[in-house]
Amino acid sequence: MNLVKVYLVQSITAASNNLRLNAQQIEVVGLLRETIMKSEDLGEYIVKMKKTTELSRLAIRLNEIYNYLTQGKVDFMKISEQFREHSRYLIRDLNQFLENVTPQIYNNAVMKISGNLSSEINVDLSKRDFKEEMEELIINENNTIKEEIILEDEENNSAVFRDFEEQLLQPISTIDNLLKRMLTGNVSFEELEKYAAVLEHNGTESNERGFGIISDMHLILSTSLKNIKSGSLIVNRSVIESLRACLIVIAAVVRGKEVDITDYLNRAEAFGKQIFENKNQVIK
Repeated sequence: MNLVKVYLVQSITAASNNLRLNAQQIEVVGLLRETIMKSEDLGEYIVKMKKTTELSRLAIRLNEIYNYLTQGKVDFMKISEQFREHSRYLIRDLNQFLENVTPQIYNNAVMKISGNLSSEINVDLSKRDFKEEMEELIINENNTIKEEIILEDEENNSAVFRDFEEQLLQPISTIDNLLKRMLTGNVSFEELEKYAAVLEHNGTESNERGFGIISDMHLILSTSLKNIKSGSLIVNRSVIESLRACLIVIAAVVRGKEVDITDYLNRAEAFGKQIFENKNQVIK
């Protein structure tokens, strides 16, 4: 049994249990779960999903969960709490995904990634009992929200998540303005140091909560501001646009915006790779 796959599939199931799904959406959920379980290299497959427009938004969230399970130190004393948090954050992205992706669209997207995999999935799904799927995924009128992933102190818990989201979003506008001013040189070392520290702190908290993409974007931004201050990163329009791409990804993922951020994410990740591969060189 692959515990990472099981964790992801059960997260998707828990999230879907809090949505009112029609038969078509249930089929897409089934396809998604089947894809995950059949994937030979799940990490690489999710990376490819992120580069596919139809799947990118949801793939970003799945990638965060995957990275938490495979790259961090999992605290098994807190795994149930982390599972609820991952599942809760997945609800919004899964809902937007299901509103826009039909079984045909999903199969076409999968075909782009892995050729024959979509046809294999269809064969398996043709044998499924969709009445059973309906009973598993659709919640009844008397149990609308009170599913397993919701804590007993759900209102207080939701408030904590809202506060965390606000913490991440609050500095974005100011930092965006800071980036724009960099092109004119109207930025002090004190500002660079201050906001590098803010970004580093928010990135660390994001990482601790298992939100890898958000954490990565903060790390790229904070490291870049430090490098600009030290002179190892030369500011130009391309650099600024790459850093703004990081901000756009953070805002879109945290707010759950229904927009295609694939290009921004690709640009931000490529820039981050350049930053971290050239630690001791001046980047122009």
